Amino acid sequence: MSKIGIFMADGCEEIEGLTVVDVVRRAKMEIVTISVTGKKEVTGSHNVTFFADALASEVNYDELDGIVLPGGMPGTLNLGADETVNRVIKEFAAAGKLVCAICAAPSVLGAAGILEGKHATCHPGFEEKLIGATTSEDEVVVDGNIITSRGMGTAIAFALSIVRYFKDDAAVEEIKKGLVYRA
Repeated sequence: MSKIGIFMADGCEEIEGLTVVDVVRRAKMEIVTISVTGKKEVTGSHNVTFFADALASEVNYDELDGIVLPGGMPGTLNLGADETVNRVIKEFAAAGKLVCAICAAPSVLGAAGILEGKHATCHPGFEEKLIGATTSEDEVVVDGNIITSRGMGTAIAFALSIVRYFKDDAAVEEIKKGLVYRA
């Protein structure tokens, strides 16, 4: 079974992060929420507080097949400033493991040099931060082991693309039925 991690920072966009967790778990895949705050409690950009499964220092990243970065402000800035986040995304990208980011978070991938020669998308206004990428206005862009998306309104499509990376179209269609998702 595929196992994914999702980094959570104070100021993250709650819907972007928790939608991915929900959809991935509906696909019967394992996902671990990883706090970079130094405590399991994370408060999102809209003052929704939730608890992560693990602290960043507790995770064995070798056991993960992919990593996800939700956007939001100042969550994206907090992720970009985190040493573990930067180390993990670079290692995963170099190893061909899945690296995903939504909204403003693709800027963290750009700053890390991961988007060089790739196609990517992001929240409008962050395109210049996708250093080295060919940018798009598509809802979700999949380029090899890199998946990027535009924002809260594209969170379900983003999460389904992550599931599709590991499973087949039939699994995605089954989840879409349960979600009553028609896009």
